[in-house]
Amino acid sequence: MSNEPRIRIERGPLTESSHRVHIAVVDGGGRMIAHAGDPYRVTFARSAAKPIQAVPVIEAGARERFGLTGEQIALLCASHNGEPEHVAAAADILSRIGLSDEALRCGPHYPYHEPSADRMKRAGERPTRLHNNCSGKHAGMLALARLLDASPDGYMEPGHPVQRAMLAAVADMSGVPADRIPLGTDGCGVPVFGLPLDRLAFAFATLARPDRLDAGRADACRTIADAIRRHPHYIAGTDRFDTRLVQATGGRLIGKMGAEGVFALASQAEGAALAVKIEDGSLRALYPAVVEALIQLEWIGPDERDALAPFHRPPVRNWSGDEVGAVVPDFRLL
Repeated sequence: MSNEPRIRIERGPLTESSHRVHIAVVDGGGRMIAHAGDPYRVTFARSAAKPIQAVPVIEAGARERFGLTGEQIALLCASHNGEPEHVAAAADILSRIGLSDEALRCGPHYPYHEPSADRMKRAGERPTRLHNNCSGKHAGMLALARLLDASPDGYMEPGHPVQRAMLAAVADMSGVPADRIPLGTDGCGVPVFGLPLDRLAFAFATLARPDRLDAGRADACRTIADAIRRHPHYIAGTDRFDTRLVQATGGRLIGKMGAEGVFALASQAEGAALAVKIEDGSLRALYPAVVEALIQLEWIGPDERDALAPFHRPPVRNWSGDEVGAVVPDFRLL
């Protein structure tokens, strides 16, 4: 083990590259129970914030008013693959609130799911905003605008009632006052929240056990967590870590990745949560760090560890497919 928490990229006898890792693990009261690197490092939560951003949508009554299904509630929290079922679910949310994909401001991109993207390209189809991995979140924001009797125009702006409600929810669940949360602009154009890692973890611990919140917000948290547990395919999709984590653990663990090497995860059984940041933003280092932390914390058993093994120490291969190295976690939680 290195004195510096990192993920090493091994090729033959050498460490060819490495990625520094920071981890915070907190209990339901927000107290630190384990860490690696700098657990107070402030970073943008990026898409890891999506389950928290869904809270005011459900709290305001979106499930009841628009008849949202469990799959659609999970999609509100997703960085989805753009598989046909994801696109259809996002389109149906918009239909239920009386809007079309023209109202989305997230921009189009081809599906993350390569077979779906390849089919579209072969058929000469261009991606729409519904294929954007954030279309569920944006559809939820438009639903919240309806529920707040606010114009859908400008729903992405920090001063819009939708974004003010989401900032307030992030502040409440993380324990960081709203005026102390730095705001940036996410890849899909909406505000993104800067939080210390331990506070991001606390927000997820609260999502798993929301008893400290008022009744309406606590019920919204339970609804969201239950939707993710029951419909993990809609939080990400085929062969994605976020989905496989929920499936492997039977919903005992739920987590969400974010761009630039961020992951947050909650354990309902433990009443605790962790947050991970790969310092240089590397995705290849992220999931090995998460799985290694879960093993060290003993939050996953042997069968779950086997199910997640492809993400723990993935091989490095050459162009012929030969295994020539590995991605290796090299840290010890303190």
